[in-house]
Amino acid sequence: MKPQTILFVALGVASSAAVLRALEVPSGAPVFSDPTSITNPYQAFVPGRMKHYERIQGNLDAEDFEFCTDATRTFAWNGTSVACRVLQEMSLEDGEVVEISRNYFAQADDGSVYYFGEVVDIYDGGLIVSHEGSWLVGGPSDPADPPETATDTDPNVFMPANPEPGDEYRPEDTLPVVDEEDLILKSGQKVSVPAGHFGECLQIRESSQLSPDTETKWYAPGLGVVKVKEKGEVMVLDLVTMGP
Repeated sequence: MKPQTILFVALGVASSAAVLRALEVPSGAPVFSDPTSITNPYQAFVPGRMKHYERIQGNLDAEDFEFCTDATRTFAWNGTSVACRVLQEMSLEDGEVVEISRNYFAQADDGSVYYFGEVVDIYDGGLIVSHEGSWLVGGPSDPADPPETATDTDPNVFMPANPEPGDEYRPEDTLPVVDEEDLILKSGQKVSVPAGHFGECLQIRESSQLSPDTETKWYAPGLGVVKVKEKGEVMVLDLVTMGP
């Protein structure tokens, strides 16, 4: 009996199906022929689009913005150059900026979206006080990159081409700086938020070895994240410009 057959028998039929699904998440080296054309339904990138989220966290007045910028950044990887789209995120609390991050994404030829890292600016009183959570494929390579930016050798899967329940992947994998493991819990979910009613949503649980807490996110086709829920906090999409 082959080793994988023994494993499947030990796990049971239901678990075997989950293992098979997990194996379908890209694990080999991706090919990037047209990386800035990001058309994955659950992580589509529309230059010029802005999304606004209301964050409900006790009595705190909190909000988040997400900007699909026109900028790109090129990374040297695997003997070639990969151009990435730049997604800028901004978090405000009581009207003051507390964090701005620039995130870098590219789509592989199979339709999977890969994460090449992020540069994070943490603010306090209008001043940058930290770059906690910053990491980049190849490490800091631009004069503006914080010197403490962590280095990852390879980009990580951010969204599979054909996501289904049971898929597991790691968008961030540079312990002890950042770590994230995603598990797709459900598909075909209906979600209502101030921005509208969305069907065929993915429900994804995010966990980390760096924290006992987890987040649950709902991704809508053509828009990406529309709702986030974690202990003591809910974030909902309430405005989209230049939407599909």
